[in-house]
Amino acid sequence: MDRTTPCPHCGGNTLYRSQEVGAAGSHGPDLLPGLGRLFRGAKFVLVVCRDCGLTRFFAQPEARARLKESKKWTLV
Repeated sequence: MDRTTPCPHCGGNTLYRSQEVGAAGSHGPDLLPGLGRLFRGAKFVLVVCRDCGLTRFFAQPEARARLKESKKWTLV
């Protein structure tokens, strides 16, 4: 999440960042499957553009470090 401004959609500079959010809710899907640890799901941070509403999810470094070994993710 090195560079979040300007917004890639509208060019706006008024972006808001959330606290860390769990990627696996108790009633929803696991948004970062296979990247968490046992009893501790992966986390991400959201960035929202106030001007256009574009919302982006940024996986935290710990989750990204597990991508290469995960069988649930494929390099594009």
